[in-house]
Amino acid sequence: MAPRSEYFAIPVKGTKVPTGPDWLHEIKHDGYRIRLVREGKRVRLITKGGHNWTDRFPWIVETAHKLRSEQFILDGEAVVLGVDGNSDFRTLHSRKHDHEVQFYAFDILGADGDDYRRLPLTLRKTNLARLLRNRAEGIHAAPFEQGEIGPDLFRNACIMGLEGMVSKQVDRAYREGRCDHWIKNKNPKHPAYRRVQDQF
Repeated sequence: MAPRSEYFAIPVKGTKVPTGPDWLHEIKHDGYRIRLVREGKRVRLITKGGHNWTDRFPWIVETAHKLRSEQFILDGEAVVLGVDGNSDFRTLHSRKHDHEVQFYAFDILGADGDDYRRLPLTLRKTNLARLLRNRAEGIHAAPFEQGEIGPDLFRNACIMGLEGMVSKQVDRAYREGRCDHWIKNKNPKHPAYRRVQDQF
């Protein structure tokens, strides 16, 4: 059975960054959480609140149509990058740069009729990388690091002024709803720490 496009895994708030070989760590982009769905010639961008934002972000839609697979569901963040290469929520929220919005995919729930949600995260990452191979613009596989590097990576993310980091257990399936094997640690000096989150 194919995964439903409107259900999201939601990380829990962390008090410290987990360590160990069974965790991977992703920089948290300051953007809109989006489910990217392609079904043949139809592409949809669905927010956590269930809104259809397909018409907002043409670059993402255009790139999705160029991918070789005609059926997939990706989970990720829609972002605008500033001149420093970091995601810029204020610019994104202004709606003045919708044509510049890109998608950083950090998970794949299914493709070509196969449901990947029960696969361990490591295999989902492999399938995601395969789908996005040689696709350099518009849609990107979110980079990650694995293992003991987590706390150092988080400290550096804070120094660079990034929003924070999400740590995930590598051997776990995708679980919709609150997910205690996804842990989000926020940079307390970042504007997103004070901003009302997860409203879309």
